[in-house]
Order: sequence, then structure tokens, then C-alpha cells
Amino acid sequence: MKISKKIVGYAVTKPTDAMVADAAAENASSTLTSKTTGSLADVIQMHETLERPQKLIGSTYKLKTPEHVSTHAMYITINDIVLNEGTEHELRRPFEVFINSKNLEHYQWIVALTLIMSAVFRKGGDITFLVDELRSVFDPRGGYWNKGKYMPSIIAEIGEVIERHLIDIGMLKSSEPDAAQLKLIVEKKAELRREHDALEKAAGSDGKTNDDEPWMANASHCSKCNNKAVVLRDGCQTCMNCGDSKCG
Repeated sequence: MKISKKIVGYAVTKPTDAMVADAAAENASSTLTSKTTGSLADVIQMHETLERPQKLIGSTYKLKTPEHVSTHAMYITINDIVLNEGTEHELRRPFEVFINSKNLEHYQWIVALTLIMSAVFRKGGDITFLVDELRSVFDPRGGYWNKGKYMPSIIAEIGEVIERHLIDIGMLKSSEPDAAQLKLIVEKKAELRREHDALEKAAGSDGKTNDDEPWMANASHCSKCNNKAVVLRDGCQTCMNCGDSKCG
């Protein structure tokens, strides 16, 4: 409202009986809602001022890289805190992480990384971004293959371990292929096996090999699951491990 004249006086409007009744009803409704959802107000969420309890649940993962990368294995221990234990709001969240190795070459960055990750864990909120950040780190000297899976760096493989742990405690959903994808992968593997056996027989061989998956010799790297399992099927590059396809 625009005032176009000079103000010569004013008065304070007092609440009427109707306004008082409306305010009382609103307060009563608010109190009822608070009582109904009172348990939510008592739910403990992860935050940086949360004190460390005397006992934490720990999981230790062994990370063994090829000999040319590191001669000693790493042991990654992630300790979890249980929030709201025994209630319907019970949560298990990572609280701290430790990495141990006999290889002192990596000591400095291991200490720095564990301190930073532990601080992020205790901060609370969505910490799943750590997985993508770690997996995006590439070693300038080149990555390595570990158990048929390409790893851009040791940091990236630590990210894989963190991801596995977050899936185990329910913070991340598993990226494993669903039932339909698994069925397609099994069918495609069977086709590849039959084609390989037919070619071997045509070449005068008995078609038998010590390799359970001989087609993997010509497979390429999958950018989604990092496994060497991408082959050309039906005119499309398809991963025989996770089902990822360039054709959708």
C-alpha cells in the first residue's frame, strides 16, 4: 500500500477474541503434532560434535596390489558407530578409518587421507561423494590390472573398498546387474562359448581350453565396472560383467 498523504496519527490494533481463539487452536495443533512426532525430535543424527563411544564396530579389508605397484598389502579398517540403537531409527554410519601397511613409502599420504576421510565421516550428511572422488584419481605412471579389473591408482582401489563398505551398511545401493541383466549376460556368454568352440573345431582343434572364458583374451576395458569384459555382440559393445552397453 502506498501512502500519499502526511501521517498525522496512528493507533495499535488489539487482538480480538476471535484472533485469540485462532491462536490457541494453532498452538494446540502444534503441540499435538509435536507429541505425535516426538520420537523424530529425539533421533540422533551424525554430526561432528558427537563424542566417540568406548566401543565401535570395525571391518577390515585386505587390499593386495600387484608386486610392481606395492610389495606389501594394505589393511583398511573402517569403524562404524551405531546411532539410535534398539529403535526403529537405528543407523550404522562410518566414524573413522585406518590404513596400515609395511610399505613406508606411502606413509605420509596414507595418514593424511585417513585423517581427512575420518573428518568427513564424523561431519555427517551425505558422505557417498567420497567414493567418486577417490575413484577418479589416476596415477600418472599408469594404472594396473588386479584380478581382471583395471584400477587407475591405489587411491581408486581404496575408493572401491569404501564403496563396498557403504553398500554393506546400507548407505549405497549395490551396482550389481539386476535379474534381467544377469540373464542376458549368461545368454551372451553361452553364445560366445559356442562360437569359440565352433571356430576351434573348424581349425582342427578339439575346442577345449583351460580358460573358462576364452573370449576374454580379445575383450576390452569397461569404463563402468573397470573389468576387462567388453566384447562386440549384435553390433554393439557390451560388458559381460556388468551388462553395460553402448546401445543402451
